[in-house]
Amino acid sequence: MRGARTAARAIPALALALWSGMTPHTLAADAAGARAAPPFPLRSPKDWVGPPVAWETLRGQVVLLHVWTFGCINCVRTLPWYRAVHERYGPRGLRMVGVHTPEFAHEREREAVRKHAQEHGLSWPHLIDNDQGYWKALENQYWPATYLADRCGRLRALRVGEVHEKQESGRQLQARIEELLAEPPGGCEGSRPGAP
Repeated sequence: MRGARTAARAIPALALALWSGMTPHTLAADAAGARAAPPFPLRSPKDWVGPPVAWETLRGQVVLLHVWTFGCINCVRTLPWYRAVHERYGPRGLRMVGVHTPEFAHEREREAVRKHAQEHGLSWPHLIDNDQGYWKALENQYWPATYLADRCGRLRALRVGEVHEKQESGRQLQARIEELLAEPPGGCEGSRPGAP
């Protein structure tokens, strides 16, 4: 019974968090207790727009994962921020990976994803997550969702909802990117990116 009461109290808190633009749940801010990013599914290059990537190749780099779909207006409104972040932090070592998880059948075509990525200047790789396998592995529930992984492949921050340059949403995530980029490489012993 106690769990039911706790859940009942959590629903208004979640609604308030969503309404106010805050993340409804937060990942660990430091490395202690942060979970490893799930491995990308073993798929062929046709399941990617751009070159396929694996967490092993991302080791030692800060990674921004963004879960989106081109039919989601909130996702589309966030794309300029992703593009600006890529331009600003890419030269400093930030890697970006899009996870295109469609909601509707017309969003499943690889060519349509490629076209929308190109139109919006999204030059980084995008996983075509038509079966929602990676969405589920992330335990994601929202579009858009922005995850930050540290150099060891540990998920360290999550922002749900639109992100904009001149708003608190963008400033907070950019501050987290700066913090993660400032962390020294190494110290990943015992952590395996993509490990469950």
